[in-house]
Amino acid sequence: MTPGPLAERASPLPYYWRLSGFYFFYFGLLGTLVPYWSLYLKQLGFSAVGIGALMAIPQLTKIGAPNLWGWLADRSGKRLRIIRAGNLLAAIAFLPVFWVDSFWGMAALLVSFSFFWNAVLAQFEVLTLQSLGDQAHRYSHVRLWGSVGFIVAVLVLGEALDRLGTGLLPWVLSGLLWLLWFGTLTLPQGQGRRRPLSEATDSLWVILSRPPVWLFLLASFLMQMSHGPYYTFYSIYLEGMGFSKFLVGLLWALGVVAEVGLFLFMHRLMQRFSIPWILTGSLLLAALRWLLIGVAGDSLWWLAAAQLLHAATFGSFHAASIAWVHRQFGEALAGQGQALYSSLGFGAGWAAGAGLSGLLWQQWGVSLFFAASALALVAAGLLVVGGVVNEKAE
Repeated sequence: MTPGPLAERASPLPYYWRLSGFYFFYFGLLGTLVPYWSLYLKQLGFSAVGIGALMAIPQLTKIGAPNLWGWLADRSGKRLRIIRAGNLLAAIAFLPVFWVDSFWGMAALLVSFSFFWNAVLAQFEVLTLQSLGDQAHRYSHVRLWGSVGFIVAVLVLGEALDRLGTGLLPWVLSGLLWLLWFGTLTLPQGQGRRRPLSEATDSLWVILSRPPVWLFLLASFLMQMSHGPYYTFYSIYLEGMGFSKFLVGLLWALGVVAEVGLFLFMHRLMQRFSIPWILTGSLLLAALRWLLIGVAGDSLWWLAAAQLLHAATFGSFHAASIAWVHRQFGEALAGQGQALYSSLGFGAGWAAGAGLSGLLWQQWGVSLFFAASALALVAAGLLVVGGVVNEKAE
C-alpha cells in the first residue's frame, strides 16, 4: 500500500494510518447499514411506515447523544476514553439483533445501540483535527479513507447479499462493531484542555447567537432532511425498478468514489473559495441531484450522473462544515460545536427526513425527491439571503 498524502509528512502527523483506519471501519459499517438495513427490515416483514420509523431511530438518538458526550469530552478532556467506551457499549448493545424480529424489540435495540455509537464520530472529528494541528486544512486526506471503507462495504455486501441473502447483515454489522472497538485501542490521545463549565456555557451561547452560526446549523438540518428519501428508500426504489442488489451497491459506491475524488483536492478548493460559498454551491448541486433521481429514475446513466453529485451533497458540504464549525467554535468548545452540527444535521435532519419519507412514500413515491430538491434550494437561499456567504471563515 502506498503512503497517503499525510503519511509523507511524518512529523506533522505520525498517526495517519491509525486515524485513517478508524474512518475506514466506521464508514464501512455505515456503508453496510445505510444502503442495506432497510432491505433487511423489509425481509423481516415490516411495512414502509415501520421501516421509515426504524431507520429514523439512529438519527433521533443523534439529536441528544452527541451533545451529551461532547459536553463531557470538553469538560473532562477525556475524549479518547469516551470514543472507546462508546464503541464498546455499541458493540454490546447490538448483540441481541440475532434473535429480535418484532418492531418494538428492534426499536429498543436501535435506540440502545445508536445512543452509544453516536457518541463516537463527532469526538473523533475533534481528535483528528487536534492531531492535524496546523495541517487541519488537510483533514479531507484522512477522511477520504472513510469513503473508501464505505465503497468496499457496499460493493462487497451487494454481491454477498445477492448470493447469501440479507440474513448475513447482522453478522457483518456485529463483526465491524467489534473491529472498530479494537481499532480505538491504537488511537492517539490528542491534545485538549479542560475549561470551567460556566465559561464554556457562556461562550457557547454567545457563539450560537451569531446569525452565521445558527443559519448554518439550520441549513445543515435542511440539507440532511433532503437526504431522507435517498437514505431510506433509494435501495427499495431501485429494486422496484428491476436493478439487482449488486447494481444497487454499485450505484451507492459510485457516489462515494466521486466523494473520494473530491476529498483528494478539497484542501485546494477551500483555499480558493470561501467556506460559505462552498456550502451554498453544495446545496444547489443537491437540489439538482434529487431532481435528476425524481425525473430519470429509470435510466441507469442519469442515476449514475446523480450519484456523481454525491461529491457535493456530502463530500464538499461535510468537509466545509467541519472546517466552518471548528473555526466558529474554537478549540475549547470543539467537541460541543461538532456535536451540535452532527445532532442537528445528521441527527434531527436525517430523522425528520426518514420519518416523513416513511409516512409519505406509499402516497408520494418518487415525488418525494422533488420535495427534497425544494428543501435544498431553501437551505441555499437561507445562506445567501442571511448574508452568511459574505462571512469570513478566518
